[in-house]
Amino acid sequence: MKAQLEPFFRPSSIAIIGASEKPASLGFAVMNNMIVAGYAGRLVPVNPKYREVLGLTCYRSVLDVPEPVDLGVIQIPAKLVPGIVEDCGKAGIKALLILSAGFKEAGDKGHALLEDVLATAKKYDIRILGPNCLGIMNPAIGMNATFASRGALPGRIAFISQSGALCASILDWATEQGVGFSYFVSIGSMTDVGFHDLIEYMSTDPQTSSILIYMESLTDARKFMSAARAYARTKPILILKSGSSEEGAKAALSHTGSLAGNDLVFDAAFKRAGMLRVEKMADLFYCAQALAMQPRPTGPRLAIVTNAGGPAVLTTDYLIRKGGKIAALGPQTMDSLNQLLSDNWSHNNPVDILGDGTAEQFGRSLRLCLDDPAVDAVLVIFVPQAITPPDTVAWAVVQESRNTDKPVFASWMGETDVTNALEILEKGSVPAYRFPESAVDVFLLMNDYAKNLEILYETPEEVPEAFTPDRMKVRQVIDQALASGQTQLGREAITEILDAYEIPVTRVIHAPTSEAAVNAAEQLGYPVAVKIDSPDISHKTDVGGVVLNIHHPDLVMNTFDRIMERASKARPEARLLGVTVEAMANKRYELMIGAKQDPVFGPVLVFGMGGVAVEVFKDLQMALPPLNMSLAKHLVQGTKIFKLLDGYRSMPGVDLDAIYFLLIRFAYLVMDFPEIREMDLNPFAVDEHGGVVLDARMMIESVGAATRPYEHLVISPYPSQYCKVFQLKDGGEVKLRPIKPEDEPLEAKLFDYLSKETIYFRFFGYIPQGDPEFLSRFTQIDYDREMAIVAETPVKGQRTIIGVVRIVGDNWNDGAEFAIVVADAWQHQGLGSAMADYIIQIARERGFKRLYASFLKSNTAMDRLFRAKGFHVRSDDAQTNYGELMLETPVENG
Repeated sequence: MKAQLEPFFRPSSIAIIGASEKPASLGFAVMNNMIVAGYAGRLVPVNPKYREVLGLTCYRSVLDVPEPVDLGVIQIPAKLVPGIVEDCGKAGIKALLILSAGFKEAGDKGHALLEDVLATAKKYDIRILGPNCLGIMNPAIGMNATFASRGALPGRIAFISQSGALCASILDWATEQGVGFSYFVSIGSMTDVGFHDLIEYMSTDPQTSSILIYMESLTDARKFMSAARAYARTKPILILKSGSSEEGAKAALSHTGSLAGNDLVFDAAFKRAGMLRVEKMADLFYCAQALAMQPRPTGPRLAIVTNAGGPAVLTTDYLIRKGGKIAALGPQTMDSLNQLLSDNWSHNNPVDILGDGTAEQFGRSLRLCLDDPAVDAVLVIFVPQAITPPDTVAWAVVQESRNTDKPVFASWMGETDVTNALEILEKGSVPAYRFPESAVDVFLLMNDYAKNLEILYETPEEVPEAFTPDRMKVRQVIDQALASGQTQLGREAITEILDAYEIPVTRVIHAPTSEAAVNAAEQLGYPVAVKIDSPDISHKTDVGGVVLNIHHPDLVMNTFDRIMERASKARPEARLLGVTVEAMANKRYELMIGAKQDPVFGPVLVFGMGGVAVEVFKDLQMALPPLNMSLAKHLVQGTKIFKLLDGYRSMPGVDLDAIYFLLIRFAYLVMDFPEIREMDLNPFAVDEHGGVVLDARMMIESVGAATRPYEHLVISPYPSQYCKVFQLKDGGEVKLRPIKPEDEPLEAKLFDYLSKETIYFRFFGYIPQGDPEFLSRFTQIDYDREMAIVAETPVKGQRTIIGVVRIVGDNWNDGAEFAIVVADAWQHQGLGSAMADYIIQIARERGFKRLYASFLKSNTAMDRLFRAKGFHVRSDDAQTNYGELMLETPVENG
């Protein structure tokens, strides 16, 4: 809950434990920084060696402080910290910022100290930020609880860093650039308060416009993804991630394992959560600034307006190299530019209006480009000339940028001559850069961010068909293999598993002898493929264990002998069981579909170009399960081979919907069985007539018993266990089920069945009924932190949502906000009461301690419902009541 972090960022009193008057000490630095910053709250130095520190009364212990303390800042030797935490607990301090080092990074002794600290903190319900961190700043209240050499300017950017040293350099840079912060946090070892806590707190802070994160590692990926996906829709979250883990770089048994490095998994996770990853520190701040100033682009097509051809050409080259597109201006735009500009203008994009171009020509050219539907954004490049003042052109650009929903960027090249113009652009909310390449970088990053948000905002298509996997069959195969000590499954077992999930695979016959191989080829029909059969050889091609297009029995016998000989020489320790024989499949394209267990994010899916050269071309995209049709489409369309699959020149396209649905089935397989460590379907051969798996490999391992379904995933799948049927008082049946992203059109249609009064009661006023962004927040939910149950029934032959009840929890799994609405025509049918009972039951199952809601006092029906369900109702203000239900014990319905 937000209140738990409030003492860290808005404390009314702070105890500096270890305060000192020695100028070279941490205790002095923190005390001095707090005083210099102008902290308006009560500052309490604590140190048994002093009676006074920097003019303030100093106490021997926090237990001696006569008034309550909100935040304790600890900078003493690590060995003394456990005892101080105990004292803080007894003193009622609920938030501790531990700057001290000597814990995780100090070996076994440090780990033991940390365990003592955490145990004590749990006993007293204390939240801890750190240890081993620089500290916290909140410039708005004059709080600088750090030992940094300078403070932060006030602003609207929240910055979170795992590196204290990086924080110091960022502060220096930001001050010079005039960049301000709402919060500046060095998070340290993250033993308690983590990224997810800070994202939740800062995302709900009205003074924060964006959240910037420097990340070195991640410990609780599920909570991080849950918080990020919940709030990335409303505030940009930008990440600079350094390094890649050793686990991701280790050699793996499958193509997927060796190709899907851990750092690439972070990329996939950030995209799935609607976040933006950048590669340079400056881009963090440039993008945050641009996103706060300008609308997001809807595509990669850039128009350039300039008075200097050379920089514009260089910028165009840079744009293309980085994956952007130079916009093709329409005929109407070209005609208008011809009328506006001299005969010698460039007659193309970039629009070079020449060195004597006026401010009016700049402004009108910008307007014409912005009005062109083929343009997604415009960059204005100005080079100082003797004829046109930089300031007047800047004013013209600012004026035109105010009347568009497309982003405008500016690059005023130079230093002294353009200083005033840059200030005009900044004040006019036009991001301006000394060099145009920086503007291109920011534009393309903003476009990436917009595409990442599409995954959260869009309405995915309905799954084209249902399928019922034979989970019991797969469970039997995997359990038998593990019981016999196998970690790599043979082709026969893999085929059984793929069949159970309706994944098409070629028929394979095992042949222990050359004669058996010939018989198998005769059964299948020529031509055939012969492959080595060994539980110890993963990549058959590497040992010469694959021969294709065999047309004659004699060749089959010779091939058997050759393959066995090659495999024996290459891998003398391997168990050779013979060969497998399968019919050749002549398909145009070879794809790879894979999965691996990532040490941070759990199961990860891989899709791309397949075949023996998969590791050469590395045309792959990654995604986290679960998938729906829309997410599968994003995965496929991100590869280069997609252009061929979609149909290229005279070649027909493949059935892409079939590939999307196959990816969904494959994702379900990986989700259902955490024992799958790595898996390849390579190649998956496909053409316009369909696709089939030609070869597959699967590595498995034992896992512990799960305490809840799908706990190995970082994104909760659709909770189908909450689907059931309810009978109305009039005998009609209503299906109660969790909401889906695909329900967005049905959710929009629900408003047609709500009276103005019902809408007013539910939303406390007018709401934008047709706004996709508004509707997405209700349908694109994170099942790990919230739940919405819809009531669905047919109306005039159409599926119709007639009611929704939801709970939205916090990251601490403490409380959840309750809301409910039932369409007017279905009220007084017992539906609202049943939906309330159901969501209360779900809240209990998920471990929430309480439900709460505010509702209008004029909403007497809600008042009756709350009291009937055991809510304690009290007056909140003149207009609203507040209801709260404690969930420790079941409540009898009244």
